[in-house]
Amino acid sequence: MSAGCRIRRNFERPAKELIEAFRGIPVANIDDNCGRIAAVDASIFPLNPKARLLGTAFTVNAPAGDNLLFHAALDMAQPGDVIVLANKGSMSRALCGEIMSNYAKKRGLAGIIIDGCVRDSYTLSQMDFPVYAKGITPNGPYKNGPGEMNFPVSFGGIIINPGDILVGDSDGLIAIDPKNAEELAKIAKAYHEGEENQLDGIINRGEWPRPWVQDSLKKVGFEFVD
Repeated sequence: MSAGCRIRRNFERPAKELIEAFRGIPVANIDDNCGRIAAVDASIFPLNPKARLLGTAFTVNAPAGDNLLFHAALDMAQPGDVIVLANKGSMSRALCGEIMSNYAKKRGLAGIIIDGCVRDSYTLSQMDFPVYAKGITPNGPYKNGPGEMNFPVSFGGIIINPGDILVGDSDGLIAIDPKNAEELAKIAKAYHEGEENQLDGIINRGEWPRPWVQDSLKKVGFEFVD
């Protein structure tokens, strides 16, 4: 098997229940419980912020501006998979648009995320199917290869492995190692419920107890001057 030109057909996918444990939990609350350093770089944005993403990473590592392996992935990925196309952050060419996205949706895939560009952006913004990208250009792609499928990729400042759980919303994306997912889902869900209670107190009672602010100011050593 030649590095740089290889395709892994099979990899271990997490149980559906483990993936579903993250449904409805904001990406921000998950990241808050991952040291606040786990999210994909903010340059990767959703074409339709209302279309939330949840699924299993199916990784593709392709040369800048090339989508040959992307086309292969569309046929090989399973329902519930999210195609992760690492394209070196290239902004030169669109790797997909309306046709490929509709095909992915029809096959039951859970989304597409690209460290590069797309086109047909207005149509993608109206689709009930999550597509994330770094930019938009009408320039079409090449289809020459080489590349790798279902090996670890560098994507938006983090490493994504095939089989990782991906969660995306209007704020951005995060990848979760299935080995840590069960505990993280419980913690993030409780954290989210706590924030919901805080918001309820603010909106309905005008209350938000925050003694930690004064404690932190004293700890840092701020001097109050009239």
